[in-house]
Amino acid sequence: MVMARTKDSTSSRSPLQIDLAQRIARLIKDGTFAPGQHLTEKGLAEQYDVSRTPVRAALTMLEEEGFVESRANSGFWVAKGGHRLRLERLAPSSITEDELFRLLITDRGRGKLRSTFTDADLQAGYPAPKSMLTRVMLRLTREGLIERRKGHGWSFTESLDTKEAHDESYRFRAIVESAGLREPTFKIDVDELRKCRAAQERFLAHATGAKALAEFFEMNLEFHEMLARFSGNRFIVRAVAQQNQLRRFLEYTYFEDHPISLVDSTKEHLQIIDALEQGDSEWAAALMQRHLGAASRR
Repeated sequence: MVMARTKDSTSSRSPLQIDLAQRIARLIKDGTFAPGQHLTEKGLAEQYDVSRTPVRAALTMLEEEGFVESRANSGFWVAKGGHRLRLERLAPSSITEDELFRLLITDRGRGKLRSTFTDADLQAGYPAPKSMLTRVMLRLTREGLIERRKGHGWSFTESLDTKEAHDESYRFRAIVESAGLREPTFKIDVDELRKCRAAQERFLAHATGAKALAEFFEMNLEFHEMLARFSGNRFIVRAVAQQNQLRRFLEYTYFEDHPISLVDSTKEHLQIIDALEQGDSEWAAALMQRHLGAASRR
């Protein structure tokens, strides 16, 4: 899998440190340095006629990418699977964590990533530093998008991965979210609604690029969950939060491929906010039903 890359921790290394790491990695790849072999700073510094400082930095880089491993009070050793890793991993990275996070979500939405995978699968398919992949895995876990499998590896959480499930979800949301606006306990938080309007209007003023997609996606989830909270019904709040979680992969991918829909959806949000500010929750509920119907058709 080929992808664009931007800066990560390797970009803070000097050219000498990166060069040393690549040269040592080549010797690991060709078997000159065998799995389990002890690599000393002194020996490598003498071999490459440099000081120990850049060697130490190179070995640290190699450890981050899985070529070597450190042991307490005994330095660095060639990792068992180090010879199978790709040298491209040691080039300065050209992908940010946010970009990698979005790429994994959209690849899952497009079916390029299986529902279960291992760290080795990611390292083989995404030439980003191991340290970055680890951080992104932690972020996906925190957001409830993946979970650890028993044994080893990861699995994506349940999502709307069929047309039937997608259509059922939108019909369910149209019922639940419209009903939430009609609840007898429905009550607007004026300050929260005002902040939401401001965020939607700011978005419309500069809705371009990949950053806009990430901004819209979070803003969209928060809009629907905010109105669910206004309902005062705990079961509606839970149902909307669950649906938001299920639709992340498919809808993130859709909005990336159809950026004009970001603007359409935001304008529809503002129409609903207009109705609520005018005290017409019945009209807001009708607009919500129309909004979700249009979103489903899109």
